[in-house]
Amino acid sequence: MLHEMKLQAEYYNFILNGTKRIEIRLNDEKRQKIKIGDSIKFLKEPELKESFNAKVINLIKYKNFEDMFKDFDISVLADKTMTKEKLLNVLEKFYTKEKQETYGVLAIVIDLIEKN
Repeated sequence: MLHEMKLQAEYYNFILNGTKRIEIRLNDEKRQKIKIGDSIKFLKEPELKESFNAKVINLIKYKNFEDMFKDFDISVLADKTMTKEKLLNVLEKFYTKEKQETYGVLAIVIDLIEKN
């Protein structure tokens, strides 16, 4: 199955550069449909004209982002130029602690397939 997700330019580039290998999302209804072996088409915001495909090689569920961050180094969650604290602040702008508690969060381990 092919899923689509939008990414801010910074995080889009982290994946293309090979640093970010885990996409971090709320485990809401849309993400609960993702299975290992599926593909994700990532679209670069804001224009959504550039994209690449990645294969889902693992899915790891967590209660919240803080728990997830205990298991992974920033170098695979984003890039060494960023801190875990900064990334957590960005994520919590999109996904409140209440939403994290309701749905949990998902570490989507990906492997880049092709740039479109």
